[in-house]
Amino acid sequence: MHVLILGAGTAGTMAAAGLRHHLDEGHRITVVDVDDRHVYQPGQLLLPFGTYRESQLVRSRRSVLPRGVDVVTGEVESVDTAAATVRLVDGTRLSYDQLVIATGTRPRPDQTPGMLDGDHLARGVHEFYTLEGSIALREALARFQGGRLVVDITDTETAAAVRAAGALPRTVPYSLDDLRAATADLTAHARIPGTAWSVDPRTDRVVVTADRTVTASGLARLRAVAGRLGGRVAVRRIASAFRPYAAGGDAVYGGMFRCSVGFNVTVHGAPAFLTAGHCGTSATSWTDALGGEEIGRTADARFPGSDFALVTYDDPHGDHPSTVDLFNGGTQAITHAAEATVGERVTRSGSTSGIHRGTVTGVNVTVNYPEGTVGGLIETDVCSEAGDSGGALFDGTAAIGLTSGGNGDCLTGGQTYFQPVTAALRAEGAVLG
Repeated sequence: MHVLILGAGTAGTMAAAGLRHHLDEGHRITVVDVDDRHVYQPGQLLLPFGTYRESQLVRSRRSVLPRGVDVVTGEVESVDTAAATVRLVDGTRLSYDQLVIATGTRPRPDQTPGMLDGDHLARGVHEFYTLEGSIALREALARFQGGRLVVDITDTETAAAVRAAGALPRTVPYSLDDLRAATADLTAHARIPGTAWSVDPRTDRVVVTADRTVTASGLARLRAVAGRLGGRVAVRRIASAFRPYAAGGDAVYGGMFRCSVGFNVTVHGAPAFLTAGHCGTSATSWTDALGGEEIGRTADARFPGSDFALVTYDDPHGDHPSTVDLFNGGTQAITHAAEATVGERVTRSGSTSGIHRGTVTGVNVTVNYPEGTVGGLIETDVCSEAGDSGGALFDGTAAIGLTSGGNGDCLTGGQTYFQPVTAALRAEGAVLG
């Protein structure tokens, strides 16, 4: 059988790698693209902020494809499904038994009035969907001279004090206590699987998210509760589904479940590590390789309600450093634990998707997974994938959280929720290191 894949971007490369892994050598796999320049697309979001350089994002397509995959450079002119052939612009014809179309998408700013000035993006408009656009955004950020600090207030008497401190007061209708009362009402009357909520100080609202699994009756119930709370609550729907990411840092296996190590700790001098609670409730014995020898056993697991577990190492004299794997040959030393703050830049390490960075968008968040409700979580715009559960969220040398779950993935983006590590340390009587 001959599998022909049109497009060698992220999707085409992943398809070729997956097929080569599952098909024996008697099956041919060929990938077609217009050039030999593979750009790691997720990195284009991080390049403007200095996380990556251009040289780190660009590789030869052949270098990122596994051995046993043929590469053809050329532009596709037409596909003849009746004859099972693809014709290239140079006249080359490629036959196939199975065809995979992974030609991707490209930005169309011309479809949005005001985004273009002639043939170029208008002044102040930027994108990171192309390498060139990402570089332009980086240069624009380097020229940015600063902005304003805005403080929300509910009474005019506070405005003078805010201005005296050098900030700009913004009068909003609801205090933090008002919004916290709304979250308590939601917890009491709208605990529906597939929903989540958190206080958003930027919009002065409690933002309620309902995923695609919420039924019509569930959504009606949610909107009824939100309607009673008035303007304090905003409801939105997403196309993906909330789920724990069982499938940071290094991988650990509990039978057929794969999770990630969060942080190494000690409990009364005995070495252990923290991971996700939903991982700990799924397995009692853990290995560092599928089918390998046991390295530790679950001592405590809390899920739902919270989402953390403690696994004690079998070897009390082994090397269990207080570091996080950076998946580039290096590690990040962890010296202390800290509480998350909204707007904080954070990094996540997980055994499936490696290192990803983003921002804390909410704290004390409630998520209603299908398996039950978890409260007190940290919400971020960092992506995660299956198997990243339990992995470390950190800010420099500070341990922040353990990966719980979320929606989306690291190709399309999404939200990820984290168990605060400070709460897990207190509950287990553990210390980092």
